[in-house]
Amino acid sequence: MNESRSNIASPYMEWSKTRSQARFSLATSGIANVSMDEFPVRLEDLEITGGAGYGYEELQERLAAKAGVPVECVVQSNGTSMANFLAMAGCLDPGDEVLVEQPTYQLLLSAARFLGARVRRFSRRFEDGFRVDPEEVRRQITPTTRLIVVTNLHNPSGLLMDEGVLREIGEIAQGVGARVLVDEVYLDMAFSRRPSTAFHLGPHFVVTNSLTKVYGLSGLRCGWILAEAELARRIWRLNDLMDASYSRLTERMSVMALDHLQKFADRSRKLLETNRRLLDRFLDSRQDLEVVRPEFGTIVFPRLTHGTANDFCKLLRDRFETTVVPGDFFEMPQHFRLGIGGDSKTLEAGLERLGAALNVFQG
Repeated sequence: MNESRSNIASPYMEWSKTRSQARFSLATSGIANVSMDEFPVRLEDLEITGGAGYGYEELQERLAAKAGVPVECVVQSNGTSMANFLAMAGCLDPGDEVLVEQPTYQLLLSAARFLGARVRRFSRRFEDGFRVDPEEVRRQITPTTRLIVVTNLHNPSGLLMDEGVLREIGEIAQGVGARVLVDEVYLDMAFSRRPSTAFHLGPHFVVTNSLTKVYGLSGLRCGWILAEAELARRIWRLNDLMDASYSRLTERMSVMALDHLQKFADRSRKLLETNRRLLDRFLDSRQDLEVVRPEFGTIVFPRLTHGTANDFCKLLRDRFETTVVPGDFFEMPQHFRLGIGGDSKTLEAGLERLGAALNVFQG
C-alpha cells in the first residue's frame, strides 16, 4: 500500500528540532557555528536586494570554481537537505525505483517516498566496517532502478568511500540507465586528503553539498547541486515552485565565506584534532561499546553490547543532561550517533556523562 503524501514526514528532523537539545548536546553532526566576530564581513559589502535570475552570478562562479566544474552545472539551494530533495525531484518520476544505502540519513528516505518513488535498499554492514560492497549493490539493483543514493562521508558512520567503489557503483548504475546521487556534505572534512567530488566520475553522477557541516556556517544555508547541464536546468525550473529568489544577503555572505574558506577550514581542522583525541581516549576506555572509527569527520556510530539505544538515550538525557542521536533514526536500534564537532569543553564534559550513563545502563 502506498503511503499518503500527507502522512510523510521526517521523524529525525522532528526529534532534532524538539528533543535533541540538552545541557550537553553530542547530537549535532556539524562543526560549532562561526560567530559574527569571526566572519570577514563589512557592512558596506552587503546587499539585501538584487536582480532576479537563475543563480547569483558571483556565488555561482565561486561554487563552480570550488568544485572545478562549469557554472552551468551548478544549482544553488537552501542547504543540503533542499539540494537532495531537488536533485531527487529532477531525477525521478512517481513510481520510479530508487536504491538507497542502509543505514542512511533518514531525510533521504522521506524525500524519496514523498516524491512517490519505490525505495529499495542495499546494506552497509557494521561487521564490514560500513563499507559499500559493489556486489551487494549489483544484487539489489533492478532494471527499473533510476537512482542510487549514497552519502560520502557516510552518515551515520563517517566512513570515507573509496573512489574506486564509487566508480564501480557508477558502472552498475549505467548498466540499467540510472544515475548516482552522492551527498557530500561531510566530504571536505577529509581536509588535505579530500578526494575530488564524485561529479567528475561522469555525467550520470549528481552531487549535493553545502557550507553547513564542515565550516561552521549552517546559518547561511548555502547549499548546491552539481549536475550535468540539462539536468541542472530542469532542477532550476523545479525550484521555481518553491523559491522565486534567494536571500541576497545570504548570497553575498556566502560569496565572502567562499573567498575565505581556508580560514574556516583551518578553524574546523584545529577543533577536530583536539576533539578526536578526546573521543579516542573515551572509546579506548570502554568495553561496552563496539565502534568503527572513521578517519575523518564529526560523527561516529557506536553499537551497545547490551540493550537498545532508545532506552539508553532516554537515561542519558533524563539523568545526565546529555543527548546523542538514537540509532532507530538510522534503522539500527543498538547504535547511537555521536557528534564531536562542538566546543571541546562541552564535548569532554558530555563524554564524561556518557560514560557515567553507560556504567549505570550496563549495570
